[in-house]
Amino acid sequence: MIVGACRLTLAIPGNDSLKGKRAAVRPILERVRARFNVAAAEVGTQDEHRRATLGFAVVSGSRAHAESMIDTIVDFVERDARAILVGRERELVAIGTFGDE
Repeated sequence: MIVGACRLTLAIPGNDSLKGKRAAVRPILERVRARFNVAAAEVGTQDEHRRATLGFAVVSGSRAHAESMIDTIVDFVERDARAILVGRERELVAIGTFGDE
């Protein structure tokens, strides 16, 4: 089993409130969850108005599929006009078998 995690840092230019930030971030997270069936959350910089840090996690049977999913999610978020992608980190971890397998 492969677990892939990705952390994206977004700039939200011109935003001056946490309410405005939520209006930008919430639709991105909801669209990614719905389209790709992955875990997604704001994972940092919650108190900054013009910056958001989003985390995404995928589980797959193959490393290539997990990498492809993460790359597709990054491209999807990057195309969203609500924010500008300014940083990305990604990690893939192989998890061994569980129990009697």
